[in-house]
Amino acid sequence: MLHRIGLVALLMAILSPAGAGAEPPLAQYATGQVQNLAVHDTPKPLADVTFQDGSGADIGFDAFRGKVVLVNLWATWCAPCRHEMPSISRLHTARGGDDFLVAAISVDRGGAEKSLAFLKEVDADNLPLYVDPTTRIGRALGAYGLPITILLNRQGEEVARLVGPAEWDSPEALALIDALIADGAS
Repeated sequence: MLHRIGLVALLMAILSPAGAGAEPPLAQYATGQVQNLAVHDTPKPLADVTFQDGSGADIGFDAFRGKVVLVNLWATWCAPCRHEMPSISRLHTARGGDDFLVAAISVDRGGAEKSLAFLKEVDADNLPLYVDPTTRIGRALGAYGLPITILLNRQGEEVARLVGPAEWDSPEALALIDALIADGAS
């Protein structure tokens, strides 16, 4: 019996991909305010969807290639979103630039005007305005509740997601974003 168990273990080790069962490197940063972050073992392709920028022009995630992107889906009627948005705004101020972008996308049917008023009200109007009044983006990205945050690598692939609010300017979240930026810099 012991011999048979040893053979099974040997076969599993041979047939398993290298590092199978190992935690993805980014998972070490899922602590504190971002402890509920689900880090994928391998990056996942993102649905090909469009939304609108602040001027009403259609845009897709391919416009952000080359940058690490924090995609946050939110709505004006979402109480946790109201709490989370100021920290996303502060993250944008702290890290936004050539390597990192915050794409906070309102899925509110009220459109750009209502979304912009909300951002001003919660002191987050430094964020670039993105909206999807059709709300199709939520279904396409598998967002069945708000807020939801999806982290993209420089190739536009999903590397992690967090369902629910977080303090995105906390030390843990900043360390996570810095690790993502550094990982793609090489």
